[in-house]
Formats: sequence, structure tokens, C-alpha cells
Amino acid sequence: MQPAITVTESAAEFRDFEEVVRVYWPRVFRFVLASLRDYDAAQTVAQDCFYRAHKNRGRFRGESTLNTWLMQIAVNLVRDHARNRRLQFWKRSQALDPAAQWTPDGRLSPEAASAVQEKVQAVWRAAAALSEKQRTVFLLRFVEEMDLLEIAAATGLAEGTVKTHLFRAVQAIREHLGEER
Repeated sequence: MQPAITVTESAAEFRDFEEVVRVYWPRVFRFVLASLRDYDAAQTVAQDCFYRAHKNRGRFRGESTLNTWLMQIAVNLVRDHARNRRLQFWKRSQALDPAAQWTPDGRLSPEAASAVQEKVQAVWRAAAALSEKQRTVFLLRFVEEMDLLEIAAATGLAEGTVKTHLFRAVQAIREHLGEER
């Protein structure tokens, strides 16, 4: 489902920044949460994403969609966060498992719901083991449902490189899931 706002001309077209936040917050937050797997850090990074977008809205040239521009900011902030986190001497605990939000609906039996949740958690564990670029491309494709060209624009990678990282990520996750059985 495409957001109601589509910006392709200039920054002047998104003067109502509250509407921009309302429309794009869920997508940006989902990506950041899936990347960081820390609810509080995801809140902070997503807020920083929109703060930077608002602060730099005059620099938005309309060469991409507003969604792609925001996701590019989010990708860079996630990278910065991961880089800064590696410098810490302690490991922060994961406050929220994103899989807990994506539970099956009530029509499934408890056994089926449990099996689905276990599989989702296995995918998250496998995604956590991917390289940073593979994980970013995988999450943008399958969590945010972005196409390859949008992912290339958001990450600054060539489309062929995006395809390679996506292929390797999917292959690694399949292998990981096969090992867990």
C-alpha cells in the first residue's frame, strides 16, 4: 500500500511535516526496530531520522521518492548506531522481540501459532547473523517491501550489488533454518 503522500518535485511539497511523520513513521520505525531489535533505541533513531529530515528538508531535491529519502536517512542512522554500539564495553539487552508483534491471528490453533512464532524467531536469529549490508538489504526488501531500485537508492549501492547481497542473505537464512530443524 502506497502512502497518501508522494513527493517527487521539491521539499516545498511537504510543508505539513506532521503529515509526513504520520504517514512514514510506521515504515521507518519498523525498519529501524527490525535492524536494531531494541525498542528504545529504535524510537530514538526513528525520531532522529525525522528530525534530520525536517532540518534538511530544503536539501531534498526530489530525485527520489520521499519514502526512499527517509529510508536512506534511516539506513545511515542504523549504521551509525551499530558503529557506536560496537565501541561500548557492555552489551545492551534486547528490550523487545519484533516477532512478538507479528503473532498470528486468533484463527490459528495454539500449536500452529507457536510453530509460526518459532519460525519467525528463527528467521530473526538468522538475520542477526548476516553481514550489515546483507541484513539491511534483506530487511528493506522483506520487512519494508521495497523494490531493488528503491533499496539501491536508500543504501547507495548499485542495483547489482543489492541483488547479490539479497541473494546471499536469503541463501544464508535458508541454510540457517535448515540447520535448526
